[in-house]
Amino acid sequence: MSAGMVKFYHRAMKLGIYIQVPFCQTKCTYCNFHTGVVSASRFAPYVASIKKEIESYPQFYQAAEIRLSEGFSSASADTVYIGGGTPSLLDPAHLQTLLDSIREAFGCLLEEVTLEADPETIEPQKAAAWARAGINRISFGAQSFSDQELKAAGRMHRRADLYRAVPTLHGAGITNISFDLIAGLPHQTAESWRRSLQELLTLAPPHISIYMMEIDEGSRLGREVLSGGPRYSAAQLPTDDEMADFYELAQSTLASAGYRHYEISNWALPGRESHHNLKYWRREPYLGFGAGAHSFSGTQRWANAHDPASYVNAIDQGRLPVEQLETVGSSQALEEELFLGLRQLAGVDLRRIERDYGVSLAPRFERLAQAGLVEKEGTVVRLAPAKLSISNEVFVELLR
Repeated sequence: MSAGMVKFYHRAMKLGIYIQVPFCQTKCTYCNFHTGVVSASRFAPYVASIKKEIESYPQFYQAAEIRLSEGFSSASADTVYIGGGTPSLLDPAHLQTLLDSIREAFGCLLEEVTLEADPETIEPQKAAAWARAGINRISFGAQSFSDQELKAAGRMHRRADLYRAVPTLHGAGITNISFDLIAGLPHQTAESWRRSLQELLTLAPPHISIYMMEIDEGSRLGREVLSGGPRYSAAQLPTDDEMADFYELAQSTLASAGYRHYEISNWALPGRESHHNLKYWRREPYLGFGAGAHSFSGTQRWANAHDPASYVNAIDQGRLPVEQLETVGSSQALEEELFLGLRQLAGVDLRRIERDYGVSLAPRFERLAQAGLVEKEGTVVRLAPAKLSISNEVFVELLR
């Protein structure tokens, strides 16, 4: 086992906790996640199962042959991310229950608690209850400020909901808000994208995520595009070149507005980065609870069963339904260090990685530098700014 895989055990471990809520009001056309539309009557049993998993996680892990280091016995959690799906559909009392369970199980003072929310679900009473429960950050799946684009994507909210939701959250004392936008939605044009960026800046959120539209067979839109069909406005998708232009416009627009580009898809005002998501990119430990939730201990990765009903049934029977469990070897850990490290615009320190893993990476990066794909500054290597929109292609070249 390399030093790079165990180094965090030598200091006080700060865990990230992820809770998966795979329920939605409707399925977006581009969504390839394991989420679904279900009756609200299923929410309470699901929350009860997550509560049980949190309270009994050491016993569940032992039975599932998940090995935690000694460091976990004294670990505390400092970030929680409740994602989905649309977890803002849950009753605030359910969210309070889950957060109380985390505090009790990990004896922690939670510094950053993020809730993913759809704008149309924001109400003053709910926002106030979220704040009382300790939720201090909201991540909005805004995706666009164009009603035409939102409708084509199957989103429930409209532009007006975004302008209504932000002051409602501010009134409850929640000011740490992140907005997601998607570059490449059907009907999106250079002008509509520019308007979305400008309207986003009018609301001035501390954090912004920009995602490039992905087409694969896991979504209804993806299947339609791949089969050449007309549904879901498949013929109105921007081209790959147009999407790259949209991304680059976002880079320049957000930089001019004072946002720091700190990860390929993420921008923040100074000090407002997502501390929870940084754990993923830095390969720090996190535990996931709920159907489809993923976890990483530093030496193992695992995931729970995706189907919520199967998950609830298994927990009721006293077992954890682990679908994937793998031990992370040194070569995989090295690939993760490079892939996740280069997603961060600060780059990676080759000297540290070579020391930790006992490898020489200079020839590999020299080839990429000569091709203009990466930049070198001393021992630090980072993706070339002009290549961020094609980062996946760069990663493929790197790992050859």
